[in-house]
Amino acid sequence: MEISAKIVKELRDKTGAGMMNCKKALTDNNGDFDKAMEALRLKGEAIADKKASRSANEGLIEAYIHTGSKLGILLEVNCETDFVSRKPEFKELAQNLGMQIAACPDIEVISLEQISPELKQKEWEFESSKDDLANKPEEIKNKIIEGRVAKRLKTKVLLEQDYIRDSNLTVDEYLKQKISLFGENIKIARFSRFTLGKE
Repeated sequence: MEISAKIVKELRDKTGAGMMNCKKALTDNNGDFDKAMEALRLKGEAIADKKASRSANEGLIEAYIHTGSKLGILLEVNCETDFVSRKPEFKELAQNLGMQIAACPDIEVISLEQISPELKQKEWEFESSKDDLANKPEEIKNKIIEGRVAKRLKTKVLLEQDYIRDSNLTVDEYLKQKISLFGENIKIARFSRFTLGKE
């Protein structure tokens, strides 16, 4: 079947994958756009998982200043080579991540592994004290609290957020797409939020 250049370009714009990979995904899935997109996403995640153990010591420190200049984000994004760190697309990735952090004021950490036991305990105590749980049996009560705590903690984790420029992706999936595109491991090392007038 004939795959038009227009649909290949549309898939490329949506996924960030190379033109040849987009064409192959469409051909393999008989021109079905959604299936091709899912195939590329899975391929991207597989590539990203393979590269996850490679060290990423290059990169850049990027500043994102939100409109009105009352909120700023400073973040460090790492990659494997100086060559990738100098690409405009890498800078754009860092800007998009800065914008994401600015848009989500609850974010405190990058990944779930960085959530401290103290924060988990604090959330557990907060949820335990809610009135709607008072008459529930202990086992059910604990299950409800566990579910609520997990949900609340996810709001504090950057990689777990819906990506603001494409709500079909999480930030983690967006990052994996970029790892696949650049062919290098990419890590968000750290970030700081600056709000005017706040310590």
